[in-house]
Parts: sequence; structure tokens; C-alpha cells
Amino acid sequence: FFVGNYRSALNDAIQAKKLKPTHLKAIVRGALCHMELKNFSEAIAWCEEGLRIDPKEKKLVEMRARADKLKVSIKAIWHLQCLLPTLCKEALWDLWLKSERNIKLVHEPSNEEEEISDGLAEISLDGFHSDNATGAKVHLDADGNLNWPVLFLYPEHEQTDFIAAFHEQSRFIDHLMVMFAELPPWDLERKYLPSNLELYFEDEERAEMYELNPEHTLLQVLQHQRYFVKAGTPTVLAFVKGSPFSKKYFSGKKVHRL
Repeated sequence: FFVGNYRSALNDAIQAKKLKPTHLKAIVRGALCHMELKNFSEAIAWCEEGLRIDPKEKKLVEMRARADKLKVSIKAIWHLQCLLPTLCKEALWDLWLKSERNIKLVHEPSNEEEEISDGLAEISLDGFHSDNATGAKVHLDADGNLNWPVLFLYPEHEQTDFIAAFHEQSRFIDHLMVMFAELPPWDLERKYLPSNLELYFEDEERAEMYELNPEHTLLQVLQHQRYFVKAGTPTVLAFVKGSPFSKKYFSGKKVHRL
């Protein structure tokens, strides 16, 4: 729990509770995990279960109240999204994402701004930007978790994969295991195996690349200080480890290993 492995900690709490249903420490820990994972409905259920054992347990009383408040705030956002015009919705999302998730958005610039910035993004891939992914938008689920449309780019073969609803607490490796359970037809050399891939995101402002840890969740990556979500669609680039194309592509570029 204290190193941030909330799903593993939650599984431990579930197993402990199976062995001893009245294990209050396990219930408190499980509720805390659900709070960290933004599963507010589940957190409330765990708090209520613990309060039936000890109605005066301070941590559970406080957590129950906080979970209620956060769940109400999410419902308020849903309600406002229905009522507000598009411009206000964008401002609302920006404010909420920055304050609650520490996620930074970049909206599409005007034509004039595009002309000015064309020369800055030297490592951008023509035809591979996230604005090619249409029809899916980030949305909140009932427990307050965000589900994002995510675009995977394979520059060596000029191919893409698009995940319409990537849960913010899902790990990249889990999606890679599904996407490459069978090798794609364009991978004639049979190199695109989950364990053989490296993932990156690009910082267009500084013309730098950042390597991701596939074990990290989407939320961990989006909260990186240099990650900016463009056009509402997070984008990652995938390369085969040590491939000639990869070596040539990164030659002369500044790469940060996370």
C-alpha cells in the first residue's frame, strides 16, 4: 500500500477478510485502497461493513464521509456536463483533471497558432497524431474512474492501435498482452512480442522522448510532469527493443528513461 501498489494491497485485504471477516485492519486497508483507486462506491461499502463491526472506528467514519463527498462531486460534474455549453464543459474538465488527477490537457490550437508551432515539434510523426482517433472521449465511470481513448503508434510500420476505453488504473503491459496475443499481419519478422517492446511518449515542446515502464498504469503516466494530453487522446509510441529502426530513430534525440 505504502509504495502505491493499491490493487495488490486490495487483493491482500480481500484475502485477509476471507480468512477473518471481522478483521477490522483489513477492512480499513481495503477501504483505503478503494479510495486511492477512486472506487468511491466500493470504499463506502467497505466502510459500512467495518462500521457494523465498530461504529466508532474513526478512520472509517472519516473515510465514509469523504467518499460520499467525492461521489457527490462526480455526480455534480456529470450534471454540469449536460447543462453547460461546450466551452464551459472544456474549462470544467480542465479544472477537474488538474485538481483531482494532476493531468494536463492541451487543446487544439487555431490555424494561426499551428503555423507558428509547426517548426517546433521536430519529432512529431506526420499522420500519427492523436487527433486521428475520433469518436471516443474520456469519461467517468460510476466509481469516479476515468476511461480514456488511447492511441498506440508503431512508427516502424506506420501502423496504429486504438483503445476506446483504457481504464486509468490499468497497466500498459496488460493491454499489450491482449493486443499482441496474436502477432499482427504486418509484423512479418515476428518481433512485436509484449516482452520485446519499449513504450515512449514525446514532449513536443522540448523535442524530447520519455520511455515508459509498461508495469505502470495509465494514470501514473498521465501524471508525469512532462506528459500533456493532446486533443483528448493520450498517445504512446511502441518500438522493438534494440531494433535497427529504433536505434536510427533515437539517434541524436534526447531520451529520458523513467
